[in-house]
Amino acid sequence: MKIRDRIRELRRVPASDLLPNPKNWRTHPESQKNALRGVLSEVGMADACLARELPDGSLMLIDGHLRAETVADAKVPVLILDVTEAEADKILATLDPLAAMAEKDAEQLASLLSNLKEQNDNLAALVWPDYIIDPLLSADWTPPEPGEMPTKEQKSEQDVLYLTAEQRETIDAAIAKCREFNEDDSLTEAQCVELICVEYLSR
Repeated sequence: MKIRDRIRELRRVPASDLLPNPKNWRTHPESQKNALRGVLSEVGMADACLARELPDGSLMLIDGHLRAETVADAKVPVLILDVTEAEADKILATLDPLAAMAEKDAEQLASLLSNLKEQNDNLAALVWPDYIIDPLLSADWTPPEPGEMPTKEQKSEQDVLYLTAEQRETIDAAIAKCREFNEDDSLTEAQCVELICVEYLSR
């Protein structure tokens, strides 16, 4: 399959000069704004905005609206794409959803977050709520011995999940964190577990 390179150039442009795309469908809650400010403060600018050049020479954003808004007084790296308005619409509609389709390796994520925690780096907490981080870090990721694995017959007997006392404590702690985070003590255990799963899978 022949794939075209649509990146024309990398240019550093004052963020305030970038035109917001009137078709941008993404909204940015305060929690995301705070997280981005934290990452920019800790790491710096490590990604480029996407834009296309209009006939009058101005640049209209395709991706990077929040970055441009957050650092309006600074120059930001911008990848200028050689795309039509219709192609820009396709990118706008699919870029974030494509990234969201990626699945997660919980063990790898736990290892990464654990390393950050050991470095006293609280940056991840801006992106991952406590009720997601804490269960990941407290889980035992040691593979079970062959003899501990249920047999095919045992697994097919009934759809019941049995938890150890330690696993139950981890889930209870996550549920408590979820209720605290959402400021709603009336949430049932099932509702909390659902919120935790949705939060985890949406990232």
